[in-house]
Amino acid sequence: MNQAQAQLQSARDAGAPDYDPVDFGFAQDKFQQAQQAMANRKYDQAADLADESRADATLARTKAQLAQARAQIQSKTDANSRLRSQNAEAQSENDQHYQQQKAQLTAQMAAAQQPDNGQNGQDDGNPASSSSSAPAPAASSPLPQQAPMQEMPAPSSSVLGNPQQQQPQPGQGGFQTVPDAGQQNQGGQ
Repeated sequence: MNQAQAQLQSARDAGAPDYDPVDFGFAQDKFQQAQQAMANRKYDQAADLADESRADATLARTKAQLAQARAQIQSKTDANSRLRSQNAEAQSENDQHYQQQKAQLTAQMAAAQQPDNGQNGQDDGNPASSSSSAPAPAASSPLPQQAPMQEMPAPSSSVLGNPQQQQPQPGQGGFQTVPDAGQQNQGGQ
């Protein structure tokens, strides 16, 4: 009888009256019948009814725990769905913002590539103002347009082949590592 009563209390604590009222009701009815049988001194019948009450209470408790777990799973699934929806909205907004920024940058770069000389696109005959005279910067380069570089002539082979002839003379500037004879005599006096 004590085990049946403990199982009924455990089922009640697990929420069996809310989640599985039918089996919990059977367990309570059989427990009351077992108590009546004990009062009538029908001990064998009371023990059988107490065992049935305990089994029904265990079943009701297990079903209540299962229903609680399902409710928690459904709650988490709903929360995950809301978060996925919010994430998709945020991603869509992010993509739109990215496309707007990209379009603005493209427009700015296009405006920077076309020189504005105040004549609304008319050529004034100056080849420097013509957009065809200088190469356009790359589309991904944020640097301003620069004038084309002029080629520098290469040094003659005599300069490259004989570097000792090109050492600077004293008084002409440059760096000397060994003092010449005139400087040593002046320093020694």
